[in-house]
Amino acid sequence: MYDKTVDANFKERVFRQNSGAGEKFTEEQMSWLHMIKEHIASSIHIEPDDLDLTPFDAHGGRGKMWQLFGERMGAIIDEYCE
Repeated sequence: MYDKTVDANFKERVFRQNSGAGEKFTEEQMSWLHMIKEHIASSIHIEPDDLDLTPFDAHGGRGKMWQLFGERMGAIIDEYCE
């Protein structure tokens, strides 16, 4: 049941971001957001340290997420944990 809530929240956030006048997510950013969503669905939350673990480490870990999202990284993690 929780995973359905996470999926619905994810879809709403991505739709809101992509439909607004703001910056659209790239394919690589979307891939990371999907990994974050899956992690939250199975672990209920995510911490920056989790980005050094599987599956994130295979994709460059915390450093790669910073490269993709920059200073927005913390805000994105916080937003997707709501």
